[in-house]
Amino acid sequence: QVQFVESGGGLVQPGGSLRLSCAASVRFFSISDIVGWYRQAPGKERELVAAVSSGGSFDYADSVKGRFTISRDNAQNTVYLQMYSLKPEDTAVYYCNRNSGLGSGSALDAWGQGTLVTVSA
Repeated sequence: QVQFVESGGGLVQPGGSLRLSCAASVRFFSISDIVGWYRQAPGKERELVAAVSSGGSFDYADSVKGRFTISRDNAQNTVYLQMYSLKPEDTAVYYCNRNSGLGSGSALDAWGQGTLVTVSA
C-alpha cells in the first residue's frame, strides 16, 4: 500500500489557475505504476479526472480535457495536476491514487486527506 499527501489547493476565481501536488510517502510507488487524480464534489461521486502511466500515456475526463495537465516526477515520487481556466464546477476535494488503468481504472490504495479546490467569485 502507498500513502499519498496532496497539496496545492485553495480558493481561486473562475478562469484562474492552480497546480496540485501529490507526494507518495511511507511506501513509495513503483515508476511502473499508473497514477491518477480524482475529485469529489459535494453530493457527487468521486470521479477520475486525469491519469498518467510510466510510459507517458495520458487520459483525461471530458470535463477537464484541454484545461488540466497531469505530469509526474518519478525521481521524486510526485505527481502534479496543472489546472487552467478553472470553473465553479471544478470545485471539489482532489485526491491522488494509484490506478488499475487509464481512464476507467480504479484506485488501488487508501485515500488520503485530499486538497480542497474552491472556484468562486
